[in-house]
Amino acid sequence: MNPTEITLHQQSRILEIAFDDGARFRLPFEFLRVHSPSAEVRGHGPGQEVLQVGKKNVGVSNLIPIGSYAMKIEFDDGHDTGLYTWEYLHRLGEHQDELWQEYLQQIKAAGESREPNL
Repeated sequence: MNPTEITLHQQSRILEIAFDDGARFRLPFEFLRVHSPSAEVRGHGPGQEVLQVGKKNVGVSNLIPIGSYAMKIEFDDGHDTGLYTWEYLHRLGEHQDELWQEYLQQIKAAGESREPNL
């Protein structure tokens, strides 16, 4: 599965991606940032995940194609590790609602906030 269209909507902070299977997803920057596939976010094994907080207003400064299988997303908070494969982005899109609800529950349980620290 490969993308047929990738559009970065800076004002609404949305990455819109269409795939050759007909799927089209609108993934908020915050959602992409807190679900980064990097070791910094996911850890190096089960139970080592690091909850990302304060990312509500995160922006994307650059998208860098990596071969024909992925892209690197550079966020304006300095995070730029982790490769978003087409398969991973498709999976994020398919499970966006449940993943987002899970994230909101984790934030609440940790007593944290999506709002950036002032």
